[in-house]
Amino acid sequence: MTTANPWNLGQLVALPYAPPQIVGLAAAVGCAGVGIRLLPTTAGGLYYPLVEDAAMLRETLAALADTGVGIFDLEVLRINEHFDVAAYAGFLEVGEQLGAKHILVAGDDPNASRMTASFAALCEAAARHKLTCDVEFMPWTDVPDVAAAVRIVRGAAQPNGGVLVDALHFARCGSSLEEIRALDPRWVHYAQICDGPVPGPDTTEGLIHAARCERMLPGEGDLPLRALFDALPRGTPVSIEVPSESRAPAMGYENWARLAVAETNKVLGAPFP
Repeated sequence: MTTANPWNLGQLVALPYAPPQIVGLAAAVGCAGVGIRLLPTTAGGLYYPLVEDAAMLRETLAALADTGVGIFDLEVLRINEHFDVAAYAGFLEVGEQLGAKHILVAGDDPNASRMTASFAALCEAAARHKLTCDVEFMPWTDVPDVAAAVRIVRGAAQPNGGVLVDALHFARCGSSLEEIRALDPRWVHYAQICDGPVPGPDTTEGLIHAARCERMLPGEGDLPLRALFDALPRGTPVSIEVPSESRAPAMGYENWARLAVAETNKVLGAPFP
């Protein structure tokens, strides 16, 4: 398959789509790769347990072979105070089977030195499966901004460790474009695009709801998208992450994904930069 654009489709564009379905969706809208959610964001949250579901894993591998779409990133591995890298052996093995490139990592441990050590251990294990580990800074977590993510990645000192830049979180966390420009290019494996209002919600609950449930299409809001993506290393891969629990089901997930791709093309151009 020849893709129509270089973008990757994030799982949140169509969260109800199981991995075989979202691979097909990515192919239908011309995306090169797709993210899949193998672990829940919160207790009881929707995810797709390919580690335990051998039948769905086979279906997903067949869809990848049929479409030529690649698995881009795996969501969401949360590092908390109880983190034990051995518990994720199956996750890492399945990631390698799928040919995935990156793991989205969230930081939920208030002890920064312990979290850094946990992240280093994860990176070491993931490297054996050809995966990078990318810390996503989010204002309500224990990695709230760019500086905190940099401290973890620098402290872990692993060649496959990285900082994941999400446009919405960047606009909400108080970090600067200068901090983005200063990132070691070796740490920037990909970035996520969406849009939203400025200023954003003024409560933690509001920030979480907006991030997980109701983002805007690129170009619809007030985020400094062009400036942000120009500040990233040249050629940074881009994942489209635009969840909308109100608009996507109403218009249909394929139509929503097509619109998200079209608006990303308008903002960034294809190919980017």
